[in-house]
Amino acid sequence: MYLLIPAAGIGKRMGSNRNKLLLKVRSQPIIAWTLLAAQAASTITWIGIISQPTDWPDLKAIIADLKLTKPVEFILGGSTRQESVYNGLQALPADAEQVLIHDGARCLITPDLFNSCAQAIRECRGLIAAIPVKDTIKVVDGQGIIQSTPDRQKLWAAQTPQGFDVKLLKQCHAEGVRQGWEVTDDAALFEKCGIQVRIVEGEETNLKVTTPQDLAIAEFILTSRGF
Repeated sequence: MYLLIPAAGIGKRMGSNRNKLLLKVRSQPIIAWTLLAAQAASTITWIGIISQPTDWPDLKAIIADLKLTKPVEFILGGSTRQESVYNGLQALPADAEQVLIHDGARCLITPDLFNSCAQAIRECRGLIAAIPVKDTIKVVDGQGIIQSTPDRQKLWAAQTPQGFDVKLLKQCHAEGVRQGWEVTDDAALFEKCGIQVRIVEGEETNLKVTTPQDLAIAEFILTSRGF
């Protein structure tokens, strides 16, 4: 299975002026934990890191230190996640039929979740890892007034990996460029094109490290795993 890791952002909410994935959690940079999980996942055979060239020396040093045995390619990142993934799709090997896309900042993913998504995407055209929402959600207007309360039973919090048929996702991205769509994940492009996306149950600990508080939680979870 081919894996694309968008890793081109700056950690503004982390209070950092550099790529947050280079910040350390426990003994390793954030991106290293993501790569170690991909290395340990039996289904992952190729990894593409979508990032800015200024980060490539640091990333190459991390990969050398980890002694990864799977091939890793560096792909030029865009100005948005959507643009970065578009670039990543163009850089996939010609024989890639399915792809998993996983945010580098979700560094607590387990190899099992990678494997579950890789196996599931062989049976469908699009999927996302997600977990049921525990909290009651309120829809509010611009003045902070509640407009409605959706049925919690139907609400899931999206995670990554997200998996797709490569040919279809390329078509959806091309349509997104034509239509000027701006989306925050690739599943939304499938939805806009009327293509079904299924849910694979994710992991409670598969959080996205975005703020200093998230960093502290990630430290705790990694410590509890024995790292």
